Amino acid sequence: MTSKLPENVVHFTRLLRGAGLRLGPASGLEAIAAAASVDVLRRDELFWALHAVLVKRPEDFELYEQAFGLFWRDPTRVQPFLDELLQKVRVPPAPPLSRRLTEAWRQPPASGKPPAERSEVDAVLTFSADEVLRSRDFDQMSTEELARARKVVNQMAVALCPVRTRRFVADPHGDRLDLARTVRDSRKTFGDLAPLRYRSRILLPPPLVVLLDVSGSMGRYSEMMLQFLHALLNARTRVHAFLFATRLTNVTRLLRRRDADEALARVGREVQDWAGGTRLRTCLHDFNRTWSRRVLGQGAVVLLVTDGLDRDPDPGLPAEADRLHRSCRRLIWLNPLLRWEGFQPRAQGVRALLPHVDEHRPVHSLDSLEALGRALGGL
Repeated sequence: MTSKLPENVVHFTRLLRGAGLRLGPASGLEAIAAAASVDVLRRDELFWALHAVLVKRPEDFELYEQAFGLFWRDPTRVQPFLDELLQKVRVPPAPPLSRRLTEAWRQPPASGKPPAERSEVDAVLTFSADEVLRSRDFDQMSTEELARARKVVNQMAVALCPVRTRRFVADPHGDRLDLARTVRDSRKTFGDLAPLRYRSRILLPPPLVVLLDVSGSMGRYSEMMLQFLHALLNARTRVHAFLFATRLTNVTRLLRRRDADEALARVGREVQDWAGGTRLRTCLHDFNRTWSRRVLGQGAVVLLVTDGLDRDPDPGLPAEADRLHRSCRRLIWLNPLLRWEGFQPRAQGVRALLPHVDEHRPVHSLDSLEALGRALGGL
Protein backbone atom coordinates (compact mmCIF):
# COMPACT_ATOMS: atom_id res chain seq x y z
CA MET A 1 0.00 0.00 0.00
CA THR A 2 1.46 3.33 -1.06
CA SER A 3 2.06 6.10 1.45
CA LYS A 4 -0.63 8.30 -0.11
CA LEU A 5 -3.40 5.73 0.17
CA PRO A 6 -4.10 6.06 3.94
CA GLU A 7 -4.34 9.83 3.57
CA ASN A 8 -6.73 9.47 0.62
CA VAL A 9 -8.86 6.96 2.53
CA VAL A 10 -9.16 9.40 5.43
CA HIS A 11 -10.16 12.21 3.06
CA PHE A 12 -12.74 9.91 1.46
CA THR A 13 -14.19 9.10 4.91
CA ARG A 14 -14.44 12.81 5.72
CA LEU A 15 -16.22 13.39 2.42
CA LEU A 16 -18.84 10.78 3.30
CA ARG A 17 -19.24 12.21 6.82
CA GLY A 18 -19.75 15.67 5.39
CA ALA A 19 -22.40 14.28 3.03
CA GLY A 20 -24.42 12.99 5.98
CA LEU A 21 -23.30 9.39 6.55
CA ARG A 22 -23.17 8.33 10.20
CA LEU A 23 -19.43 7.81 10.58
CA GLY A 24 -17.40 8.31 13.75
CA PRO A 25 -13.71 9.01 14.37
CA ALA A 26 -12.86 5.30 14.25
CA SER A 27 -14.35 4.88 10.78
CA GLY A 28 -11.19 6.26 9.13
CA LEU A 29 -9.00 3.65 10.85
CA GLU A 30 -11.40 0.87 9.90
CA ALA A 31 -11.41 2.07 6.29
CA ILE A 32 -7.58 2.12 6.18
CA ALA A 33 -7.45 -1.44 7.53
CA ALA A 34 -10.07 -2.56 5.00
CA ALA A 35 -8.13 -0.99 2.11
CA ALA A 36 -4.91 -2.65 3.30
CA SER A 37 -6.53 -6.09 3.22
CA VAL A 38 -7.38 -6.05 -0.52
CA ASP A 39 -5.65 -5.39 -3.81
CA VAL A 40 -6.15 -1.63 -4.23
CA LEU A 41 -5.29 -1.88 -7.93
CA ARG A 42 -8.59 -3.69 -8.43
CA ARG A 43 -11.33 -1.10 -8.25
CA ASP A 44 -14.12 -3.52 -7.37
CA GLU A 45 -12.23 -4.95 -4.39
CA LEU A 46 -11.52 -1.49 -2.99
CA PHE A 47 -15.16 -0.49 -3.58
CA TRP A 48 -16.63 -3.37 -1.58
CA ALA A 49 -13.95 -3.30 1.11
CA LEU A 50 -14.69 0.33 1.93
CA HIS A 51 -18.41 -0.32 1.53
CA ALA A 52 -18.26 -3.01 4.22
CA VAL A 53 -17.02 -0.57 6.90
CA LEU A 54 -18.44 2.79 5.79
CA VAL A 55 -22.03 2.04 4.72
CA LYS A 56 -24.20 1.45 7.77
CA ARG A 57 -27.68 1.81 6.24
CA PRO A 58 -29.17 0.60 2.93
CA GLU A 59 -30.33 4.09 1.96
CA ASP A 60 -26.68 5.30 2.05
CA PHE A 61 -25.54 2.95 -0.73
CA GLU A 62 -26.45 5.27 -3.61
CA LEU A 63 -24.65 8.19 -1.96
CA TYR A 64 -21.59 6.01 -1.31
CA GLU A 65 -21.55 4.81 -4.92
CA GLN A 66 -21.63 8.39 -6.24
CA ALA A 67 -18.92 9.49 -3.81
CA PHE A 68 -16.67 6.57 -4.73
CA GLY A 69 -16.98 7.28 -8.44
CA LEU A 70 -16.29 10.96 -7.84
CA PHE A 71 -13.33 10.55 -5.49
CA TRP A 72 -11.46 7.47 -6.76
CA ARG A 73 -11.08 8.47 -10.39
CA ASP A 74 -8.03 8.99 -12.63
CA PRO A 75 -8.95 11.51 -15.33
CA THR A 76 -5.47 11.47 -16.93
CA ARG A 77 -5.87 7.85 -17.99
CA VAL A 78 -9.62 7.57 -18.49
CA GLN A 79 -10.39 10.77 -20.40
CA PRO A 80 -8.65 9.85 -23.72
CA PHE A 81 -10.56 6.57 -23.89
CA LEU A 82 -13.83 8.34 -23.03
CA ASP A 83 -13.32 10.93 -25.77
CA GLU A 84 -12.84 8.22 -28.37
CA LEU A 85 -15.70 6.13 -27.06
CA LEU A 86 -18.23 8.98 -26.87
CA GLN A 87 -17.72 9.72 -30.56
CA LYS A 88 -19.13 6.29 -31.46
CA VAL A 89 -21.51 5.38 -28.69
CA ARG A 90 -24.50 7.29 -27.34
CA VAL A 91 -24.89 6.76 -23.61
CA PRO A 92 -27.75 7.90 -21.40
CA PRO A 93 -27.05 10.90 -19.17
CA ALA A 94 -25.68 10.12 -15.73
CA PRO A 95 -28.04 10.58 -12.78
CA PRO A 96 -27.60 13.87 -10.90
CA LEU A 97 -25.33 13.81 -7.90
CA SER A 98 -26.76 14.10 -4.44
CA ARG A 99 -26.87 17.68 -3.21
CA ARG A 100 -25.36 16.70 0.13
CA LEU A 101 -22.45 15.01 -1.67
CA THR A 102 -21.92 18.05 -3.90
CA GLU A 103 -21.72 20.40 -0.92
CA ALA A 104 -19.38 18.05 0.97
CA TRP A 105 -17.14 17.81 -2.12
CA ARG A 106 -16.93 21.59 -2.50
CA GLN A 107 -16.24 22.15 1.18
CA PRO A 108 -12.58 23.18 1.68
CA PRO A 109 -10.39 20.99 3.90
CA ALA A 110 -9.93 22.02 7.50
CA SER A 111 -6.85 24.16 8.14
CA GLY A 112 -5.50 26.57 10.71
CA LYS A 113 -5.81 29.59 8.44
CA PRO A 114 -8.67 32.00 9.18
CA PRO A 115 -11.39 32.06 6.53
CA ALA A 116 -11.18 34.82 3.96
CA GLU A 117 -13.54 37.71 4.36
CA ARG A 118 -16.60 37.57 2.15
CA SER A 119 -18.26 40.63 0.73
CA GLU A 120 -21.98 40.79 1.40
CA VAL A 121 -24.34 41.89 -1.35
CA ASP A 122 -27.82 43.16 -0.61
CA ALA A 123 -29.98 41.11 -2.97
CA VAL A 124 -33.33 42.70 -3.80
CA LEU A 125 -36.47 40.89 -4.99
CA THR A 126 -35.18 37.42 -4.00
CA PHE A 127 -36.87 34.65 -2.05
CA SER A 128 -35.69 34.11 1.50
CA ALA A 129 -33.93 30.88 2.41
CA ASP A 130 -36.72 29.95 4.83
CA GLU A 131 -39.37 30.15 2.11
CA VAL A 132 -37.33 27.89 -0.15
CA LEU A 133 -36.69 25.48 2.72
CA ARG A 134 -40.39 25.11 3.53
CA SER A 135 -41.28 23.85 0.06
CA ARG A 136 -38.16 21.72 -0.55
CA ASP A 137 -38.41 17.95 -0.56
CA PHE A 138 -36.82 16.30 2.48
CA ASP A 139 -34.89 13.94 0.23
CA GLN A 140 -33.36 16.88 -1.70
CA MET A 141 -32.19 18.84 1.35
CA SER A 142 -28.53 19.35 2.13
CA THR A 143 -27.04 18.44 5.50
CA GLU A 144 -27.37 22.01 6.77
CA GLU A 145 -30.95 22.29 5.52
CA LEU A 146 -31.89 19.02 7.22
CA ALA A 147 -30.56 20.35 10.52
CA ARG A 148 -32.61 23.55 10.12
CA ALA A 149 -35.69 21.56 9.12
CA ARG A 150 -35.39 19.39 12.25
CA LYS A 151 -35.38 22.52 14.41
CA VAL A 152 -38.54 23.76 12.68
CA VAL A 153 -40.26 20.38 13.10
CA ASN A 154 -39.36 20.24 16.80
CA GLN A 155 -41.18 23.55 17.32
CA MET A 156 -44.34 22.56 15.47
CA ALA A 157 -47.53 22.40 17.52
CA VAL A 158 -50.65 20.54 16.44
CA ALA A 159 -53.93 21.66 18.01
CA LEU A 160 -56.44 18.85 17.56
CA CYS A 161 -60.04 19.96 17.28
CA PRO A 162 -61.88 18.87 20.49
CA VAL A 163 -64.76 16.43 20.21
CA ARG A 164 -67.71 15.69 22.50
CA THR A 165 -67.16 12.79 24.90
CA ARG A 166 -69.68 10.71 26.85
CA ARG A 167 -68.73 12.31 30.18
CA PHE A 168 -70.51 15.36 31.62
CA VAL A 169 -69.33 18.31 33.68
CA ALA A 170 -71.31 20.81 35.81
CA ASP A 171 -72.12 23.83 33.69
CA PRO A 172 -74.53 26.64 34.68
CA HIS A 173 -75.10 27.34 30.98
CA GLY A 174 -75.39 23.69 30.00
CA ASP A 175 -78.09 22.31 27.74
CA ARG A 176 -79.05 19.33 29.93
CA LEU A 177 -80.68 19.23 33.36
CA ASP A 178 -78.50 17.61 36.04
CA LEU A 179 -81.27 15.83 37.94
CA ALA A 180 -79.00 14.24 40.56
CA ARG A 181 -77.42 17.56 41.62
CA THR A 182 -80.79 19.29 41.55
CA VAL A 183 -82.33 16.72 43.94
CA ARG A 184 -79.24 16.78 46.17
CA ASP A 185 -79.25 20.57 46.46
CA SER A 186 -83.01 20.66 47.08
CA ARG A 187 -82.47 19.03 50.47
CA LYS A 188 -81.04 22.28 51.78
CA THR A 189 -84.40 24.01 51.26
CA PHE A 190 -86.54 20.96 52.16
CA GLY A 191 -87.96 20.86 48.64
CA ASP A 192 -88.92 24.53 48.49
CA LEU A 193 -87.62 26.57 45.52
CA ALA A 194 -85.13 23.91 44.45
CA PRO A 195 -82.47 25.45 42.17
CA LEU A 196 -82.09 23.80 38.81
CA ARG A 197 -78.62 22.50 37.98
CA TYR A 198 -77.37 21.91 34.46
CA ARG A 199 -74.53 20.02 32.84
CA SER A 200 -72.82 19.71 29.46
CA ARG A 201 -70.60 17.21 27.74
CA ILE A 202 -66.82 17.41 28.18
CA LEU A 203 -64.89 18.46 25.06
CA LEU A 204 -61.46 16.84 24.63
CA PRO A 205 -59.05 16.45 21.71
CA PRO A 206 -59.32 12.91 20.37
CA PRO A 207 -56.44 10.46 20.82
CA LEU A 208 -53.92 10.47 17.97
CA VAL A 209 -52.35 7.20 16.81
CA VAL A 210 -49.48 7.27 14.30
CA LEU A 211 -48.37 4.20 12.33
CA LEU A 212 -45.04 5.09 10.71
CA ASP A 213 -43.37 3.03 8.00
CA VAL A 214 -39.57 2.90 8.55
CA SER A 215 -38.72 0.63 5.61
CA GLY A 216 -35.87 1.40 3.23
CA SER A 217 -38.12 3.07 0.66
CA MET A 218 -39.22 5.76 3.16
CA GLY A 219 -35.70 7.04 3.90
CA ARG A 220 -35.57 10.71 4.93
CA TYR A 221 -39.35 10.96 5.25
CA SER A 222 -39.52 8.51 8.16
CA GLU A 223 -36.65 10.35 9.90
CA MET A 224 -38.44 13.70 9.69
CA MET A 225 -41.72 12.15 10.81
CA LEU A 226 -39.91 10.73 13.85
CA GLN A 227 -38.87 14.28 14.72
CA PHE A 228 -42.51 15.34 14.27
CA LEU A 229 -43.69 12.49 16.51
CA HIS A 230 -41.20 13.42 19.23
CA ALA A 231 -42.53 16.97 19.24
CA LEU A 232 -46.13 15.70 19.39
CA LEU A 233 -45.52 13.28 22.25
CA ASN A 234 -43.77 15.91 24.35
CA ALA A 235 -46.45 18.55 23.76
CA ARG A 236 -49.68 16.53 24.00
CA THR A 237 -51.20 13.66 25.92
CA ARG A 238 -53.06 10.70 24.41
CA VAL A 239 -50.67 10.30 21.48
CA HIS A 240 -49.42 6.81 20.55
CA ALA A 241 -46.62 6.01 18.09
CA PHE A 242 -45.90 2.72 16.32
CA LEU A 243 -43.12 1.93 13.85
CA PHE A 244 -43.32 -0.89 11.35
CA ALA A 245 -41.45 -2.45 8.45
CA THR A 246 -41.46 -6.23 8.77
CA ARG A 247 -42.81 -6.10 12.35
CA LEU A 248 -44.75 -3.70 14.57
CA THR A 249 -43.03 -1.86 17.46
CA ASN A 250 -44.62 0.44 20.04
CA VAL A 251 -42.22 3.36 20.64
CA THR A 252 -44.54 5.68 22.58
CA ARG A 253 -42.56 5.54 25.83
CA LEU A 254 -39.21 5.87 24.09
CA LEU A 255 -40.23 9.05 22.26
CA ARG A 256 -41.55 10.75 25.41
CA ARG A 257 -38.03 11.62 26.57
CA ARG A 258 -37.29 15.32 26.52
CA ASP A 259 -33.98 15.08 24.70
CA ALA A 260 -34.68 14.39 21.02
CA ASP A 261 -31.27 12.85 20.27
CA GLU A 262 -31.51 10.48 23.21
CA ALA A 263 -35.07 9.49 22.31
CA LEU A 264 -34.23 8.80 18.65
CA ALA A 265 -31.10 6.87 19.64
CA ARG A 266 -33.17 4.61 21.92
CA VAL A 267 -35.69 4.10 19.13
CA GLY A 268 -32.87 3.13 16.76
CA ARG A 269 -31.65 0.49 19.22
CA GLU A 270 -35.13 -0.84 19.96
CA VAL A 271 -36.43 -1.18 16.39
CA GLN A 272 -34.86 -4.26 14.80
CA ASP A 273 -36.33 -4.00 11.29
CA TRP A 274 -35.16 -0.48 10.47
CA ALA A 275 -34.73 0.14 6.70
CA GLY A 276 -35.95 -3.33 5.82
CA GLY A 277 -38.81 -4.44 3.60
CA THR A 278 -42.50 -3.65 4.17
CA ARG A 279 -44.98 -6.25 5.38
CA LEU A 280 -47.94 -3.94 5.57
CA ARG A 281 -50.67 -6.56 5.91
CA THR A 282 -48.86 -8.39 8.72
CA CYS A 283 -48.19 -5.20 10.68
CA LEU A 284 -51.76 -3.93 10.34
CA HIS A 285 -53.02 -7.35 11.43
CA ASP A 286 -50.82 -7.24 14.55
CA PHE A 287 -52.05 -3.73 15.37
CA ASN A 288 -55.72 -4.64 14.90
CA ARG A 289 -55.37 -7.76 17.02
CA THR A 290 -53.13 -6.47 19.85
CA TRP A 291 -53.38 -2.68 20.09
CA SER A 292 -56.65 -1.61 18.49
CA ARG A 293 -58.84 -1.97 21.59
CA ARG A 294 -56.23 -0.28 23.81
CA VAL A 295 -55.50 2.91 21.87
CA LEU A 296 -58.41 3.48 19.45
CA GLY A 297 -61.04 4.34 22.05
CA GLN A 298 -62.82 7.69 22.38
CA GLY A 299 -62.83 8.45 18.66
CA ALA A 300 -59.12 8.22 17.91
CA VAL A 301 -57.63 9.66 14.71
CA VAL A 302 -55.09 7.43 12.94
CA LEU A 303 -52.22 8.69 10.77
CA LEU A 304 -50.88 5.96 8.49
CA VAL A 305 -47.51 7.12 7.14
CA THR A 306 -46.34 4.84 4.34
CA ASP A 307 -45.70 4.76 0.61
CA GLY A 308 -47.90 1.67 0.24
CA LEU A 309 -45.18 -0.44 -1.41
CA ASP A 310 -46.18 -3.69 0.30
CA ARG A 311 -43.97 -6.77 -0.08
CA ASP A 312 -46.12 -9.10 2.00
CA PRO A 313 -46.93 -12.19 -0.11
CA ASP A 314 -50.02 -13.06 1.95
CA PRO A 315 -53.35 -11.58 0.79
CA GLY A 316 -55.75 -9.78 3.08
CA LEU A 317 -54.49 -6.17 3.13
CA PRO A 318 -57.90 -4.71 2.12
CA ALA A 319 -59.61 -6.53 5.02
CA GLU A 320 -57.06 -5.29 7.57
CA ALA A 321 -57.27 -1.72 6.24
CA ASP A 322 -61.07 -1.86 6.39
CA ARG A 323 -61.00 -3.09 10.00
CA LEU A 324 -58.63 -0.27 10.97
CA HIS A 325 -60.87 2.26 9.21
CA ARG A 326 -63.97 1.07 11.06
CA SER A 327 -62.17 1.13 14.43
CA CYS A 328 -61.20 4.82 14.40
CA ARG A 329 -62.91 8.16 13.92
CA ARG A 330 -60.77 9.12 10.92
CA LEU A 331 -57.99 7.37 8.97
CA ILE A 332 -55.55 9.72 7.21
CA TRP A 333 -52.96 8.27 4.85
CA LEU A 334 -49.75 10.31 4.55
CA ASN A 335 -47.90 9.26 1.40
CA PRO A 336 -44.54 10.80 0.32
CA LEU A 337 -45.14 9.53 -3.23
CA LEU A 338 -47.79 12.23 -3.67
CA ARG A 339 -44.96 14.73 -4.17
CA TRP A 340 -44.95 13.62 -7.81
CA GLU A 341 -47.55 15.35 -9.96
CA GLY A 342 -48.01 12.28 -12.14
CA PHE A 343 -48.62 9.88 -9.25
CA GLN A 344 -50.84 6.95 -10.19
CA PRO A 345 -52.08 4.21 -7.80
CA ARG A 346 -50.46 1.34 -9.69
CA ALA A 347 -48.85 -0.60 -6.84
CA GLN A 348 -50.97 -3.36 -5.36
CA GLY A 349 -50.65 -2.04 -1.81
CA VAL A 350 -51.67 1.47 -2.86
CA ARG A 351 -54.80 0.20 -4.62
CA ALA A 352 -55.69 -1.90 -1.57
CA LEU A 353 -55.44 1.03 0.87
CA LEU A 354 -57.13 3.82 -1.09
CA PRO A 355 -60.78 2.69 -0.71
CA HIS A 356 -60.44 2.53 3.10
CA VAL A 357 -58.95 5.94 3.99
CA ASP A 358 -60.71 9.24 4.64
CA GLU A 359 -57.86 11.43 3.36
CA HIS A 360 -54.80 10.88 1.19
CA ARG A 361 -52.22 13.61 1.81
CA PRO A 362 -48.55 14.22 0.89
CA VAL A 363 -45.83 14.34 3.57
CA HIS A 364 -42.56 15.37 1.95
CA SER A 365 -41.84 18.95 3.07
CA LEU A 366 -42.34 21.39 5.91
CA ASP A 367 -45.32 22.89 4.10
CA SER A 368 -47.02 19.49 3.93
CA LEU A 369 -46.48 18.97 7.69
CA GLU A 370 -47.99 22.37 8.46
CA ALA A 371 -50.94 21.59 6.18
CA LEU A 372 -51.39 18.35 8.12
CA GLY A 373 -51.47 20.31 11.40
CA ARG A 374 -54.14 22.63 10.03
CA ALA A 375 -56.19 19.68 8.80
CA LEU A 376 -56.04 17.99 12.22
CA GLY A 377 -57.11 21.23 13.88
CA GLY A 378 -60.19 21.45 11.68
CA LEU A 379 -61.45 17.89 11.90
